Amino acid sequence: MSDKERFATKWGLILSVLGIAVGTGNIWRFPRIAAQQGGDDGAGAFLIAWVTFLFIWSIPLIIAEYGIGRNGRKGVVGSFIKLVGEKFAWAGSFVGFVATAIMFYYSVVAGWCLYYLIESIFSALPESVEQADAVWNGFQGSMLPSVFHALIMFCGALVIIKGIKSIERINKILIPSLLLVLIIALVRALTLEGSGAGVLYLFTPDWATLKQPRLWLEALTQNAWDTGAAWGLILTYGAYMRKRDDITITALQTGIGNNIVSLVAALIIFSTVFGTLGSQMTDGEILNVMQTAGPAGTGLTFMWMPQLFHEMAGGKILAILFFLGLTFAAFSSLISMIELATKVFIDMGITRKKAAIAVCATGFLFGLPSAMNLEFFANQDFVWGVGLMVSGGFISFAVITFGADKFRNTLVNTDESKVKLGKWWTAIIKYVIPVEVITLLVWWIYLSAAIYAPETWYNPLSTFSVATVLMQWGIMMALFKFYNHKIAQKTILN
Repeated sequence: MSDKERFATKWGLILSVLGIAVGTGNIWRFPRIAAQQGGDDGAGAFLIAWVTFLFIWSIPLIIAEYGIGRNGRKGVVGSFIKLVGEKFAWAGSFVGFVATAIMFYYSVVAGWCLYYLIESIFSALPESVEQADAVWNGFQGSMLPSVFHALIMFCGALVIIKGIKSIERINKILIPSLLLVLIIALVRALTLEGSGAGVLYLFTPDWATLKQPRLWLEALTQNAWDTGAAWGLILTYGAYMRKRDDITITALQTGIGNNIVSLVAALIIFSTVFGTLGSQMTDGEILNVMQTAGPAGTGLTFMWMPQLFHEMAGGKILAILFFLGLTFAAFSSLISMIELATKVFIDMGITRKKAAIAVCATGFLFGLPSAMNLEFFANQDFVWGVGLMVSGGFISFAVITFGADKFRNTLVNTDESKVKLGKWWTAIIKYVIPVEVITLLVWWIYLSAAIYAPETWYNPLSTFSVATVLMQWGIMMALFKFYNHKIAQKTILN
């Protein structure tokens, strides 16, 4: 890999990795998950579990991904092969596919963001919940979600075709702009009368909720969504990392910086919702709106927020800024997902242009079901969101197979490293993360079968069943295992 295929600056690397992580997962997903996992007294217990997983899941895995990527200088599959050998090409393939499967429907969400940005600019904000519902339902009942899905994928292809320099340049514009928009939106939201109730609820712990297994599962998967840990995306960008860049410092900067953005987004949403609805509803009714609005929680951002903006002074401008930031966030994350799949095919000898076009065309086709059916969308979000835990397990397994101490001492603690990674990281990668994966998966399967869905857990056609998850994971793992040799040989020979 030539110097032209490196990030030109440390700033470009940080912003691009923030582009991976700072996406709709922070602005669209995090506030609704926090609301859904909140108890009667508040959502602070969820935040405690979420921050815990930042340090015992996300940051250790981000360090591992940087090390694997910079060592391999290839995509997910090629870097896995270099670290642990050809026989584990299937594991790298599965990690890459989880992120790609998320890309299929994530581009649909990015399309929603772009549509609502245009809607907020050229149309009057809805004056009531009914009008907001009508806009959402009219949009979803048309072909427009598919059209905007196609448009977003096309724009992604234009960036990826030009390579890592193009990715770096676009993120140097998108991410600072996004952060500026969020700061402006935060200041306005916090000045709303009654916004303090939302802030208080967000940070007040309801300790009883820590006994709920689902809270811990959601906290882990949400932190993975927030930071991009275990997606293989940071691994892919790690292949373009300069040798002199410090992996440990970079991982801490991206992990902590990203979670701060999530908290800012949650403050904006909770302050706006409580500040606007506080005079009309009780706290319980407001929470019900945040927890249940729309399929898969889509209603909070796309049905309620435009109507709430209408009720505040300067709401039109704030609505435009909000959806501009959301669009920027979605697009910066989407291009990293496209790059992941594109890089895998480049490693197999396909030109960047052909690989990018093929990935985006396939992404459009496989994303159409989610664009056309929200129940299918919710199923994919459920299946592959939980799949990030398996990806984390595979990344941990790769490091353990290579030798965790050897990995730390040779691939992370290089001569150029300013901060030396301690043995705490080895302990987390070798013991904590495997225990987290096994415990939470077994816990989740048991509860789904015994408590949450005793009548449908075995039905692979049920949207949120254990069977649908295991079936889809199993099919992809079996395919990658069957073609393991071909995948490895094709990647090695090019």
